[in-house]
Amino acid sequence: MAVIHELSPELTNQIAAGEVIERPASVVKELCENAIDAGSTRIRINFVEAGLAEISVQDNGSGIASDQIDLAFTRHATSKISTQRDLFNISTLGFRGEALASIAAVAHVDLLTNDGSAVGTKASFAGGQKMHQEDAAAPQGTKITVRDLFYNTPARLKYLKSERTEILKIVDIVDRLALGHPEIAFTLTNNNKPLLKTVGRDNLKLDVANIYGRHLAEKMIPVEGKSSDFKISGLISSIEDTRSNRNFISLLLNGRYVRNNQLTQSIMAGYGSKLRPRRYPIAVINIELDPLLVDVNVHPTKQEVRLSKDKELARLLTETISKALITNEHESSGLDNLLDQSKKEDQVDQLQFDLNKNAVNTKRPVLFDHNELKEGPHDEDLEVNDSGYVNLDIPRSDDQYIITETWAKNVSEQTQLTPFGKENKKDQQGLISQGDEVVNSHLAELSLIGQMEGYLLAQNQGDLYLVDQLAAQRRLKFDQIYQELAQEDTPQQGLLEPILLDFSNVDYLKIKENLEKIKQFGLYLADFGQNSFILRTYPTWLNRDVEREVRNLLDIFLNGVNSDNAKLKSKIAAQMANKAIRNRKKLSSIEAQSLLKHLRYSSDPYQDSNGKIVIVRLSANDLNKMFKKNE
Repeated sequence: MAVIHELSPELTNQIAAGEVIERPASVVKELCENAIDAGSTRIRINFVEAGLAEISVQDNGSGIASDQIDLAFTRHATSKISTQRDLFNISTLGFRGEALASIAAVAHVDLLTNDGSAVGTKASFAGGQKMHQEDAAAPQGTKITVRDLFYNTPARLKYLKSERTEILKIVDIVDRLALGHPEIAFTLTNNNKPLLKTVGRDNLKLDVANIYGRHLAEKMIPVEGKSSDFKISGLISSIEDTRSNRNFISLLLNGRYVRNNQLTQSIMAGYGSKLRPRRYPIAVINIELDPLLVDVNVHPTKQEVRLSKDKELARLLTETISKALITNEHESSGLDNLLDQSKKEDQVDQLQFDLNKNAVNTKRPVLFDHNELKEGPHDEDLEVNDSGYVNLDIPRSDDQYIITETWAKNVSEQTQLTPFGKENKKDQQGLISQGDEVVNSHLAELSLIGQMEGYLLAQNQGDLYLVDQLAAQRRLKFDQIYQELAQEDTPQQGLLEPILLDFSNVDYLKIKENLEKIKQFGLYLADFGQNSFILRTYPTWLNRDVEREVRNLLDIFLNGVNSDNAKLKSKIAAQMANKAIRNRKKLSSIEAQSLLKHLRYSSDPYQDSNGKIVIVRLSANDLNKMFKKNE
């Protein structure tokens, strides 16, 4: 029998680190939460090589006294709780006293801190042991630098994802912290290159603008609700601004970002049937409640919690969101027609009077001084520079419609962008040449007999064919769009007024890295800075609402960014075909016969892009059996 023995402190620290520190983003989260608990108003985060080489978090909080540094890096040593009762009345983000000890167990850690004394303290740790400590000049607050993460536990490295994925994890967690604490100015940089800046003015909409984009922030709907136990506040998107996943829903309990499926479902329930299938709102919901009603000590990372009165909270959330949406509809509905008409009039005026030869250059202002970035940030300089933030009170310079240097150049570019080039005017039969050879031997040439409630009745050599009109039209539309996507140069239509597309930090980084790949889908985006891209042309197969359709296309791409191009193109073509062909309408005899003719040469005349049946064939023998003519 194996001998039972007590584990060494080094081994127990590494085990604890395995629970708390899963990846570089976990280090960022723990250090930022410590900075928030220290009363910081400015927090700067920088990382190198996805955080594996270096992570530094600097704040202007209360700092750590020099005689308490050893305790700070000891497991289960904390200033936030002292009795068992405190464990059920937690008002801080951290409380277990495990973060610093867990980080120091798997990395090299340098600490520079000052609690307001005349001189600060500098210390270093490695493998859970303090290497040295000395007095040093330091501003008020704390700076912790973590290097060589998992250097002594290399097995942990194989469980990490790609560098890009780890960067996105860091960006996401800082975004959530910033949304939960709009009173704090966050600065996030990757190798001193800016990824996020918030201003710290306790204005949630301003933070949403810096994280998700100004375009979305300006349309967000405020929500407020309260009961005897809960107070709800935050912002939600309208039913027009949705996403294809739940990642844009942020639930904050007393400023702590948590995941809770029941509360997420209650937010969805607030929208009722207004949301389209598989679409999700953007929401930032902060819930203030008595700490006694929530148990945050049920998960190592504290992102899952246990709630008391959860049903009451879910009901309040649904009612609050439903009420906010109804109020917003009542306020906006009376102006919709007027605004639409005003927009049309503005466009007419633009065409009649604004086409002068002194075109306006609307280059976006520089947000960051790249020369300053090359020099690197100074540890003692944590002052906020408003020029680096989105200001909702200042009109956007990109609202101007002319973006070329001269009027003549603009007109020249527009006239060259024809909806359908001559080389693309192909006969419908030539859409799928391989399908032509294969299908000709399977689908006979059909003659129209008649129509009935969205179905075409056709015959060939005594056999009866029933054709679902809607499915057939979607098959043909799918083939058309897929064929255009397969071309090297997708036919484009120029925009008189370019569209500016804002994205969240995470999505912006994904799109920026894949701009060349996105071009293969007919979307020619230009980086416009500050988490946005500009679109000057669009594929001719898009529907009327260009901006919404482009966002939907990018949603499909973002959800399948690791898929091969063929699958993505097929998915895009299928969704666009479904949106283009929604309702059955009565066809003339000529249109119905033409549909049957073109269906014969489609890539798959028997199924539409969703796998639904297009054609049902009843042979003469089948009909005889149905009517018992063979007996």
